[in-house]
Amino acid sequence: MLAFFRRSEVKGNTHMKQTPVAYETRTALAFDQAIEACREALGAEGFGVLTEIDIQATLKKKLDVDRDPFVILGACHPPSANRALNAAPEIAVLLPCNVTVSIEDGETVVRAMNPNGVMEMLDDPNVTDVATEVAGALQRVIRAVES
Repeated sequence: MLAFFRRSEVKGNTHMKQTPVAYETRTALAFDQAIEACREALGAEGFGVLTEIDIQATLKKKLDVDRDPFVILGACHPPSANRALNAAPEIAVLLPCNVTVSIEDGETVVRAMNPNGVMEMLDDPNVTDVATEVAGALQRVIRAVES
């Protein structure tokens, strides 16, 4: 179980960390600037942001708890989503690709889902190819917001 959460550096990059679940980085950008930078980087990679969930506001409203800023951007790359859905319709439960921006220990943290870890379970070469392409795009998004 601990190996699942092991963090490693992505080759060629000293800032981006990788787990089977996500790529992550800490950035010098302010929270709102990081959200905007993510939106821009996602757009440059052909993604559209379908949803924006303000976790801080939602948990305050529903549970009356205070927490640091935390936003989830639900991003979709339509050609990849279509290919993945054609190969394995059950992939719909994993869409859209989530990118998060949060404040943790006073630092801005950006994460993007790592599609390879989840898609490997399907053992379908068509899905694996899509996951590899999307993973590369999401890594570029993370690198774009690094400082």
